[in-house]
Amino acid sequence: MSALAEQVVSNEFALKLDQQFPGTSLYTQQTVDKIPTIWIERSRLREIIRFVKTGGFEMLFDLCGVDERQREHRNGLPTADFTIVYHFLSFRDGTELRLKVGVSISDANVPSIHDIYPNANWYEREAWDMFGVTFTNHPSLYRILLPSTWEGHALRKDHPARATEMEPFHMDFERQDKEQEALRFKPEEWGMTRRDENTEFMFLNLGPNHPSVHGVFRIVLQLDGEVIVDAVPEIGYHHRGAEKMGERQTWHTYIPYTDRIDYLGGVMNNLPYVMSVEKMAGIEVPDRAKVIRIMMAELFRISSHLVFYGTFAQDVGQMSPVFYMFSDRERLLRIVEAITGGRMHPAWFRIGGVAQDLPVGWDVMVRDFLDWMPKRLKQYENMVMKNSILRQRTHGIGVYTKDEALDWGVTGPGLRATGMDFDWRRDKPYGGYDQFDFEVPVYQNGDSFDRARVRVDEITQSLRIVEQCLNNMPAGPYKATHPQTTPPPKERTMFDIETLIHHFLNVSWGPVIPAGECSVTIEATKGANMYYLTSDGGGSSYRTRIRTPSFPHLQQIPLISKGLLIPDLIAIIASIDFVMADVDR
Repeated sequence: MSALAEQVVSNEFALKLDQQFPGTSLYTQQTVDKIPTIWIERSRLREIIRFVKTGGFEMLFDLCGVDERQREHRNGLPTADFTIVYHFLSFRDGTELRLKVGVSISDANVPSIHDIYPNANWYEREAWDMFGVTFTNHPSLYRILLPSTWEGHALRKDHPARATEMEPFHMDFERQDKEQEALRFKPEEWGMTRRDENTEFMFLNLGPNHPSVHGVFRIVLQLDGEVIVDAVPEIGYHHRGAEKMGERQTWHTYIPYTDRIDYLGGVMNNLPYVMSVEKMAGIEVPDRAKVIRIMMAELFRISSHLVFYGTFAQDVGQMSPVFYMFSDRERLLRIVEAITGGRMHPAWFRIGGVAQDLPVGWDVMVRDFLDWMPKRLKQYENMVMKNSILRQRTHGIGVYTKDEALDWGVTGPGLRATGMDFDWRRDKPYGGYDQFDFEVPVYQNGDSFDRARVRVDEITQSLRIVEQCLNNMPAGPYKATHPQTTPPPKERTMFDIETLIHHFLNVSWGPVIPAGECSVTIEATKGANMYYLTSDGGGSSYRTRIRTPSFPHLQQIPLISKGLLIPDLIAIIASIDFVMADVDR
């Protein structure tokens, strides 16, 4: 009998693993989020993960690393210097599974699983880049977010978290030559192959600065005339260490950093983070705060989709729509500003609720917008989605199937465009969404047009949700009274010194969150966004993992662009709907 039998086993899959792989050392870890979390042996990793995939977990949802060396509250976890965490998702019943493999610093390697789950390719490169864990038999294990000349692995605990902890930067001639040489483009190193030995490469740089790539993003194209033979994305130009910052900020002061991940998603970025902290702290959020959060999140979904709608039309040749849609977005952002005091980055959600109550007159502004927007959407439908040129440019372009989408980690509108009827708000409801009535737009073709069609229809559904918030806004507090709520209630601070001290410490140092692990996933503007937090019983996060939708979405570009023309690639990029801050973090 394995070590699993000695644990309190509460999940069926752990028992299946024990039966399928007798004699294997398995350890079930209890986590705050109740997701089955099992430590497995490195030697059995590939066969166990094959079993996981055939057992119904169609998607490798995330893969990340953890430096365990300074963790104090391990509570009997297996010994490890580094842990590689695999997070799986089954769309058949919405179940999740987390597997962990521990390695020592002297033998920091695990087998690659890119041939089992294709999207593991970039995730494994990221884990090697950040932690220095080698994935054996990986086809291209080189840095993905940091420059090739970077020294060290940034998410290791012994790597500085602030520039002030490092030596002043100095660029002498020798280093300048080294950096310039590192930038030299060598097609073979990018996986490109010549058609024959007498053929020269023909390649084109699209980006990293180009209006069609929607940010600092580079795609190196290998061409045969205008036909794309190969397309290799290069990311990392926007990387600024958001996960590393989570280890140095307090739980409370990290909230503004979340706004800058999907910078078009506003407070929606705050939601999975604060909900994960709330679960670990045992905070119950009041109903009024829940509905306010949902209303603001859906307003930002509309705002983000309007940016997508206008730029999508612009990328395939229409100039007028983007000006109209940005005008409507400005109308919406004025509502956001009136409620939160901010526009694109309000950082307005708090641990336990929101920053303040809704202002007088908020309902009038929201209702005016709800009356205005449906008529505009009808105009845009005729202007954009029924435009014959746009339809010709996007129908049948950038097609992928449902199975391919699952293999490559595609979520959100990009997955629903392939016929997969799954939305976290409805199928794994969080934050009060189970109390709302809305439809989930689903299309079947998996092409650039259907990806746009899903988002357009989602604007209408978000308007429905906002209207329900408006008509059914509960009374009551906008923030919990739990002592870990941040900032804590201030009413009694002038009455007794204990409350004043508690308030001062909570505001200046932040709350102390009990040791544990918790992840929360939401249906963000561009797909599934997850914050997987580890607390070591301190005032800041031990490990902050941000699983963003845009990261895997860009990885599939080579799959869906080969054999097409360069203008087709522009339509594909437009239809993916990404921002580079969401990719690079």
